[in-house]
Amino acid sequence: MTAFANEVDWRIEPAQLPYAEALATMEARAAAVAAGAAPELVWLLEHPPVYTGGTSADPAELLDPRFPVIQTGRGGRYTYHGPGQRIGYLVLDLNRRGRDVRHFVHSLEGWLIAALAEIGIAAFRAPGRVGIWTLVPGPGGVSSEAKIGAIGVRVRRWITLHGFSVNLAPDLSHFGGIVPCGLAEYAVTSAAALGKPADFATFDAALARTFPAFLATLSGPGQNEA
Repeated sequence: MTAFANEVDWRIEPAQLPYAEALATMEARAAAVAAGAAPELVWLLEHPPVYTGGTSADPAELLDPRFPVIQTGRGGRYTYHGPGQRIGYLVLDLNRRGRDVRHFVHSLEGWLIAALAEIGIAAFRAPGRVGIWTLVPGPGGVSSEAKIGAIGVRVRRWITLHGFSVNLAPDLSHFGGIVPCGLAEYAVTSAAALGKPADFATFDAALARTFPAFLATLSGPGQNEA
């Protein structure tokens, strides 16, 4: 056990940060956490427009590369990051919090669902589809499912990297350059499109209020070594 065992840094980036720069910083922090040289980290930030491809990205789903395209080591397919979207990178030690990646992702989904509820958005998990979903009204009062948050993580030496993105008030047309997460049949939406609070400060406060419950769901040293 290190001197940082009971600490998690909470960092909010004050300005947009290029994706490649953030990735390098996150990788360095993960190495430091693995070495016991730094505390775990929750890092909230915003990127300039960029498309990123995960380990399952299909080139056919990159429809219009109007923004820089960066291949990354997280799980998942193509996604978009840009202004008005809250990005959260988590550098957590699953050696301490449970070596169970599926449980970690499930708990992360639960945290975002709880935070969105705090700003009046009823979000949910969808079987077979990683991410955060909600209902949007359609013609004739018929609602349809749309994605409001994406999750893509990587685990190295049981240290987590990457994390989540939640659409607060991005330009939703920017998602048109890709098939978001490989799910062409589903739309994307945002807090702003739903008429809900869409500023970072409000959502960050909701994340902070619901964070302790998220940590509590991570069960400590686990049995799943896969």
